[in-house]
Amino acid sequence: MDYINFDLQVMDASAVAELLAYHDRRYWELNAPLISDARYDEITRRLRELAPDHPLLRRLNTPRVAGDGKVRHAEPMLSLDKAYSLEELLEWARKYARSGEEELLVEPKYDGISASFDGRVLATRGDGETGEDISGKLPLIELEAPGYTGPADRPARGEIVIRDDDFRTLYAHIRKKDGGVYKNSRNAVAGIMTLKDISEMIAQKAKLTLVDYNLVSIPVTVDALAGRWEELKTRLAGLPYPMDGIVLKFADTAFRRSLGNTAHHPRGEIAYKFTNRSAATKLLGVEWSFGKNCLTPVALLEPVELSGITIKRASLHNAQNLVDMDLMIGDGVTVERAGDVIPFIASRTPGAERRTPFIADCPACGSSLVRRGPELCCPNSDCPGSGLQLLAAAVRNLGIERLGEPTVAKLMRHCGVRHLRDIFNLTAGELLRLEGFGPKSAANLLAEIRKARTVDDFQLLAALNIPNVGANIAKLLLAAHPFAELRRCDAAQLAEIPGIGPERAAAVAAAMRDRAEELDELLSAVQLRHDGSASDRPTVCFTGKMPEKRSFYEKLASERGYQPVDAVSSSLTLLVAADVAEESSKLRNARKFGVKIVPLAEFLAETETAGASGDASGGAFADLPLFS
Repeated sequence: MDYINFDLQVMDASAVAELLAYHDRRYWELNAPLISDARYDEITRRLRELAPDHPLLRRLNTPRVAGDGKVRHAEPMLSLDKAYSLEELLEWARKYARSGEEELLVEPKYDGISASFDGRVLATRGDGETGEDISGKLPLIELEAPGYTGPADRPARGEIVIRDDDFRTLYAHIRKKDGGVYKNSRNAVAGIMTLKDISEMIAQKAKLTLVDYNLVSIPVTVDALAGRWEELKTRLAGLPYPMDGIVLKFADTAFRRSLGNTAHHPRGEIAYKFTNRSAATKLLGVEWSFGKNCLTPVALLEPVELSGITIKRASLHNAQNLVDMDLMIGDGVTVERAGDVIPFIASRTPGAERRTPFIADCPACGSSLVRRGPELCCPNSDCPGSGLQLLAAAVRNLGIERLGEPTVAKLMRHCGVRHLRDIFNLTAGELLRLEGFGPKSAANLLAEIRKARTVDDFQLLAALNIPNVGANIAKLLLAAHPFAELRRCDAAQLAEIPGIGPERAAAVAAAMRDRAEELDELLSAVQLRHDGSASDRPTVCFTGKMPEKRSFYEKLASERGYQPVDAVSSSLTLLVAADVAEESSKLRNARKFGVKIVPLAEFLAETETAGASGDASGGAFADLPLFS
């Protein structure tokens, strides 16, 4: 049998089963797949058509690992049923949902190794009932769970992966036993899991991430799923994790469990698998755009149709990727769409005429570019190109939504804005000189900037754009050391904080030291707020169709001391409903848990009163610690 070039339509069930068994072994046991995931899924679907009860379709495959014995799971870790189109998802949802208002949770389907951690032992999924003890790999693993990033020190179920940013940076320098580099993050995870001795990986500072399945979970009703599907795919595709699909499950845990399981999968959950269909075209050029700390290459392609979309551009990730692929302008390329959304180049064939895609000088300031690890960077600290990206990122971290990148660029060109502190000194006169600004839009932006003067300490720290310090890491740092104390800490002190590490600690200590004057000026312009962990704040959830986007109300709530959440649980403080008479799953759950429910109009009225007077007494919130 030809295991690579095959025609499924002329094969019987026996031949398709042989083909599936062969590629199962290549993928799961040898970690050396010969076909794409999409092609593998075609084999699985064809066997399901020909022999829906074939035992291969019920088998739970799991990667080969170097473990320390067997572990029986407290709860089974079953595989999920698969869907390959929105129509199949809707058919599944409507089959089981109690109404069109039944709430679903949309989550990433991570492309790694499923694992369960009980707080002491880390184990793979295995056959669903029993997995391999891989606790010996814990020194390499960082846990990302709701409200927490750091060492694995609490129970979690999730997927062991390598974050996309870690693979681009750390794994550009990490070598396998044979001296080669890992081709992709999934191969790296699988390869490391087969190692009995991980001391070399520890020495090379390799890092794996256990992503809790509950970390990213977006609620949507069954009726709204079709209309929001493209938005949801795009939102998930932007996450920094390798994914091969999307998981949908019913939000009501008791209802989901009541649906029961087959021998292979739970009925209350399903996985949508990305198809990653491909098309051949030609690389016409490479455009280098600015990121915060580097230039990012984007492929300019000869237009080609892919899944009903005309593709003209594709991500190239970083400079090292061009080197690894030996990619040149003029080459033929195969384009796929990651998550059926983001186009990327999967492979290339040399063209007849080839020229380098690299540039020598910065397109914004003319400085000679330099290589820093896998990235191509401008060394000029005053470069307007990287300066714009840094400032725009800082503004986003502070939540000034009306100040987008195009406006930041205008402010830099026409108002002399260079740093975050300059934003707080803007006047109405300066804004009115900018194209597109009138009295009302200028007043609205200035009002939003004034609100941003009172800022959470972790937001301000994230806005400094210290490499690898986003909002979650900033919270870890400030939980250990308040801002004033943080400025006095050396790298050794910061490295002792779980989840920080020596490189990140050195970067933070250097920023606190070298940017002391900038920090003093910035701190003089803002009022710093420290609210503690999100769990210390009252929580609020919104439900129903509202006049403004949900983010508008969540931002308003945050400014008044709430922690907005997406789902109703027994710990929720308040549910705000567009119509309290509706029978949505959120309202039903809130009534079941005894959560306080108020109409949107009353919430807005109380919010306005509290904002004007600073007093939250009386009204619907009299017994709630909502405003301070």
